[in-house]
Amino acid sequence: MNRLYDIIVAGGGLAGTFAAVAAARAGKNVLLVEKEGYLGGTLTNCGVGPMMTAHAGEKQVIGGLFQEMVTRLEEKNGSCGHVRDTTGYVSYLTPFSAETMKLVLDEMIEDSDCHVLFHTQIAQAEADCQNGRIVSVALCSKGGLSKVKAVIYIDATGDGDLAYMAEAPMRKGRQGDGLSQPMTMNMKYDMVDREILKHHVLEHLEDFPRLKDHRRLIEESGHLSIAGFSKEMEAARDRGEITFSREELLFFETDTQGEFIVNTTRIIGKDGTNPWELSESEREGRRQCWELDLFLRKSIPGFARAHLIQTGPNIGVRGSRQLAGCYELKEEDILEGRMFDSRIALAAYPIDIHNPHGSGTDSRFQMGANGYYSIPYEVMYCEKYTNLFVTGRCVSASFEAQAAIRTTPTTAALGQAAGTAAALCIEENVRPADLRRSLLREALLAGGAIL
Repeated sequence: MNRLYDIIVAGGGLAGTFAAVAAARAGKNVLLVEKEGYLGGTLTNCGVGPMMTAHAGEKQVIGGLFQEMVTRLEEKNGSCGHVRDTTGYVSYLTPFSAETMKLVLDEMIEDSDCHVLFHTQIAQAEADCQNGRIVSVALCSKGGLSKVKAVIYIDATGDGDLAYMAEAPMRKGRQGDGLSQPMTMNMKYDMVDREILKHHVLEHLEDFPRLKDHRRLIEESGHLSIAGFSKEMEAARDRGEITFSREELLFFETDTQGEFIVNTTRIIGKDGTNPWELSESEREGRRQCWELDLFLRKSIPGFARAHLIQTGPNIGVRGSRQLAGCYELKEEDILEGRMFDSRIALAAYPIDIHNPHGSGTDSRFQMGANGYYSIPYEVMYCEKYTNLFVTGRCVSASFEAQAAIRTTPTTAALGQAAGTAAALCIEENVRPADLRRSLLREALLAGGAIL
């Protein structure tokens, strides 16, 4: 445990996993630390799905390691690939099997000769602030506390835990009141009668504003995504059957027909980095799931005999800490579809802000003339430290911009960029700020990234 690694990556979601894979494939000695017993982050430990989106209309804008994973999933019958979004929110989404994803990510890590420690998380960071370097991190595992060192550290924890412990400059929540987007406890069902559900939607398209112009798409689609049942939700709230504020039901069919992920609970006013509030949110999430389960069986066609497989197992946190980096991605960068010279990724998910106070979701679909935008390299590092990258949903971004870049295809692209950049910094013996952007671009393109 006291060895020196080239790169230590904290967090094994898609951002952390692909940061580790990219760096290891570049020949670096990499340690990936993950608190769960498997990789995948919110996709495997929060029941999040599907992955959305890698596309701007018909144009795929996210490739690289993300697309490699999707292809491997398809080869194992763990995904049907990119399919039309029948809610009409985005053009394509990507259903998947969470269990197959665990295996595929294991294989990608093993193929890359990357070291992994499961059931382990960062407990402390030791920093030399005078020289602007993180010196070591303490790990907490079944073996107790231990210290490890690296040349470069990558924070892919989602909440910026490593950066926060090192006292890197961080921001949290919405400007003005500090509130974060609500958390959500997801639910997964099988044995949903999709034909009854599909028939009801087609017969009542006027009740589904996002779907009313997509009748043919719904009729022909092999996978259903539904946003609606607002009247039923309102009536259930009036009867006291639903006690939380959410404007509609939202659920998505997985790669298996008749299996649906329900993304509808809403836990407001809680801080995902506060251990007490996070614990309260887990309990509140399960309580709301219980209400929803009774409501779905009673009021939603197709769910009467459905089987609730799981809740969570962990609550989903949309946002918390953000790095105060050398550039902060802004709302106008998204809306104008800005193409940065130092771009490391493209993305096409809109600004999607769930109301921190309760019911309502603010979606902004304008993303420049092409329907997509770019993310610059400078959001992943700060002036204080010369050997720290932050990647995934906790990069340097405003509250509004983070609401667009927080979804998993985008964080996957950011992870690949962080691992690639870290490896190049070691090879070139330069600080993150001094890395030649043209060199990083060439390496990302060689790795299949779309820029």
